[in-house]
Amino acid sequence: MSAHRGTPDAEALIVGNTALVGHIVRETMARVPSHVDRDDLTSAGLLALVQAARAYDPERGVPFNRYAATRIRGAIVDELRSVDWASRSVRRRARELDATRARLASVLGRSATAAEVADAAGLRVEEVTGNDDDIARAQVLSLHASEDEGIGDTLAGNAPDPQRSLEHRERLTYLTEAVAELPERLRLVVEQYFLNERPMAEIAATLGVTESRISQLRAEALVLLRDALNHELDPDLLPAPSRPDGCAAKHRDAYFAAVAARHSAGLRRAGLDPVTTREALPATG
Repeated sequence: MSAHRGTPDAEALIVGNTALVGHIVRETMARVPSHVDRDDLTSAGLLALVQAARAYDPERGVPFNRYAATRIRGAIVDELRSVDWASRSVRRRARELDATRARLASVLGRSATAAEVADAAGLRVEEVTGNDDDIARAQVLSLHASEDEGIGDTLAGNAPDPQRSLEHRERLTYLTEAVAELPERLRLVVEQYFLNERPMAEIAATLGVTESRISQLRAEALVLLRDALNHELDPDLLPAPSRPDGCAAKHRDAYFAAVAARHSAGLRRAGLDPVTTREALPATG
C-alpha cells in the first residue's frame, strides 16, 4: 500500500530520513562554489523528501532511502541549475584579476604568481585564490555533471530545449578535448584537482613543487581552456594577445589548432563532416 499524504507511514519516512538530506547537501556543497546557499539546497532536498514519502510505493521493491536519495539529488541539481554558478561580484573580480594578470605578464615576461597578482590588485592572496577557486569550480562543474550518469533522468519537466541541449553538448565536447590537449603538467593539475578532487598539497608533492605553483598552473590552465572554447564557439570573447608575434601567442595559437584538430578527428570517427556539422550549429551568444 502506498504512503499517502498525511499518513503515519509517510510522516515516519520523512522523520526517519531527514538526515539523508543533510548528507546529500554536504556532499554537494563540497563540489560547488562557496557562495552557493546551503539553506536553499537543504530546502529543495527536504521538499523532495516530503514528495518522495507521499509518492513511495513499497510494493515496487525499491528501498525508500534509495528512492528518496534519487529524488533529493534530482531536486538539488534542479535548484543549482536555476542559479548562476558564480555571482556577479565573483565574475567581476575575476575579470579584473585576469586583466591584472595580463598586465603583469606583459611587464614580467612570464605568468605572475598569486602573491604578485594580489599585491598589484590590492588584495590578500587568500582573496585571489578564493576567487580562482569559485570561478574554476563553476567552469568545470559541467565535466563533473557529464560523468554523473543518470542524474539528468531524475529531473522532470525542466529539460532544456533541443537547441540549448545541442549547444551544451558541443561546449562539453570542446571542453573535454581542450583538457586533453593541455600541456602535460597543466593537464595533470586540472585532472587531479577537479576530476580526481585531490588536494593541492598532494598534487604539489607529486610534481615536486609548491602549492603556490600548483595554484599558478591551475590558473594558467583555466585561462587556456576558456580561450580555447571562445576561439571555437564565441570568437568575439577571445582577448587579443598583448604581443601577437610573441612566443606566448604562438604557443596559444598552436594549442587552439590542436584542439580544433582533435575535434575534427572526433567528428570524422563518428562519420560526420566537420564543416557541415559546424555550420549546422546554432549561433551562440
